[in-house]
Amino acid sequence: MTMSSHLQELRKKHQSLSDQVEQAQRSPATDDLQIRELKKQKLHLKEEIERLSHV
Repeated sequence: MTMSSHLQELRKKHQSLSDQVEQAQRSPATDDLQIRELKKQKLHLKEEIERLSHV
């Protein structure tokens, strides 16, 4: 897997998590802990994307 395709895959996962966070925030049945976990995963991906983009 090339660096470019790896970054593209990470961006897709980041967008997917972003969509999940938005959907969870709109749903009253979703608890804050679940939303917080999704946001942590999203942040981790963002940091990884940033780190790899500056290599």
